Amino acid sequence: MARVYNFSAGPAMMPTAVMERAQAEMLDWHGTGMSIMEVSHRGKDYTAVAKKAEADLRQLMAIPDNYKVLFLQGGASLQFAMIPLNLANEGDTVDYFNTGVWSEKAIKEASRFCQVNVVASHSSAIPEMSEWKLSPDAQYVHYTPNETIGGLEFQQIPDVGDKVLVADMSSTILSRPIDVSRFGVIYAGAQKNIGPAGLTIVIIRDDLLGKARVGTPTMLNYQSAADNDSMYNTPATYPWYMAGLVFEWLLDKGGLSAMAIINERKAQKLYAAIDQSNGFYANPVKPSDRSWMNVPFTLKDAALDATFLAETAAAGLTSLKGHKIVGGMRASIYNAMPEAGVDALVAFMHDFAQRHG
Repeated sequence: MARVYNFSAGPAMMPTAVMERAQAEMLDWHGTGMSIMEVSHRGKDYTAVAKKAEADLRQLMAIPDNYKVLFLQGGASLQFAMIPLNLANEGDTVDYFNTGVWSEKAIKEASRFCQVNVVASHSSAIPEMSEWKLSPDAQYVHYTPNETIGGLEFQQIPDVGDKVLVADMSSTILSRPIDVSRFGVIYAGAQKNIGPAGLTIVIIRDDLLGKARVGTPTMLNYQSAADNDSMYNTPATYPWYMAGLVFEWLLDKGGLSAMAIINERKAQKLYAAIDQSNGFYANPVKPSDRSWMNVPFTLKDAALDATFLAETAAAGLTSLKGHKIVGGMRASIYNAMPEAGVDALVAFMHDFAQRHG
């Protein structure tokens, strides 16, 4: 069976070239007679894989030398706890933007460890700076640049002065260049733009290490990971290897500047199909704040949803059902989604609207 265009929000579509290379190397990695999954993470062969993956990510994102890159486990959801445990003490105030479901989850978890101040709250538009209520004594300011479920995205890095800025970039990392030096911590689950589920990337400024509160478990202390090259315990070796292949693929494609051009174009095509449908399709997000990566939309008649999903699946366009919280449809168009996939979806949407409008 031919591969489909998979619009899943995560685990998401991966680059075909990466999958084919992994397939070719599956049983005999570099003449070892073993899969990379069977190679010791302590051996020189795997250490070389890990170091190259980090070097390639540093090149892609222009990560300054005074930042550590950690390859961890537990997903972004574990980072919701690790951030306050490592950057604040009990009773400290921390600031959080609330722009959707993932912001809310981060806020709920941080509230177990700190006093959370919600800077601003909105789910269909980025709050205007005049609405922000930043705390003068906040240990850090946390935001979710892209809300996977609601499709709301910060198009600019929020200016929080000299406060430590923390970002959950799970669904937007590697989609375009960013200025890493603006952040204290960047974290991201891998299963959208990086690789298979099971790996979490953390990029943390050196001066923020070694500040974990008393009682923080060893495995949840960033210093433990930094001191042991992310190998305090056995890491997620296969996802790490796969992430390295994705980083190579991105470099071969011209890096993040080249990806930004493609990603913006893909998003523009899909939003144009929605906005030019005479109301057959709709997107609830303020146009200037729409996500490049996750495009939710509804049909004018929800009774057509099942038919739309059945017909798209038959056409090789899969995983378009919207999250249960918001309903409707959602097309996730991460780096690995080729432009041809978006073109196929746009053509289908036009035809469907013509037949059911």
